[in-house]
Amino acid sequence: MRIDIITVLPELLDGPINHSILKRAQNKGLVEIHIHNLRDYTNNKHKRVDDYPFGGQAGMVMQIEPIDNCISKLKSERDYDEVIFMTPDGKRFDQKDANSLSLLKNIIILCGHYKGIDFRVREHMITKEISIGDYVLTGGELPAAIITDAIVRLIPGAIGDEQSALSDSFQDDLLDAPIYSRPANYKGWTVPEILLSGHEKKIRDWEHEQAVERTKKLRPDLLK
Repeated sequence: MRIDIITVLPELLDGPINHSILKRAQNKGLVEIHIHNLRDYTNNKHKRVDDYPFGGQAGMVMQIEPIDNCISKLKSERDYDEVIFMTPDGKRFDQKDANSLSLLKNIIILCGHYKGIDFRVREHMITKEISIGDYVLTGGELPAAIITDAIVRLIPGAIGDEQSALSDSFQDDLLDAPIYSRPANYKGWTVPEILLSGHEKKIRDWEHEQAVERTKKLRPDLLK
């Protein structure tokens, strides 16, 4: 899989992209993650990629030309399954989206900044718009890192125990059951006896019951 991220602040992505699971997945050759500085694609001698909006609104707008230059160059080199724009008014990202995107071969993620991007980019170049929540950040870099992490960890071989990813919260519209580790008794706080029984079917049944109960209590909207 290949993920190309377009940004005006590539340094913001260095930490998330080059550490932990994402780093190991790249080292294993499971994924390529390429960061593109949008300023490298502008014809402006001062490397500006923004300008005032028509209509007199406040703020600055990311211009269409450098974005088009970057996306067009990438598309001339390979086919892309999706060109994604990170935006607060996009579709709310969830685990099903992560599952679907993890099966693709090549995707582009465009990080918004300033007041936003020239709307013609959204009309003619973007195939999917994604939000990580109903709030506004200073840019799309952190959301891009979040969905990249969510996607890559699902690629077979990215994490040591693949079954762990398949049993995560939200995979079956349920939250995870409670999990415990050693010691079984700490300061009188004990692990449920069923988990110590060694009876696998009873343990799985208990975990499902707990997952349903936690979902009812914390996220009843998932059960709809």
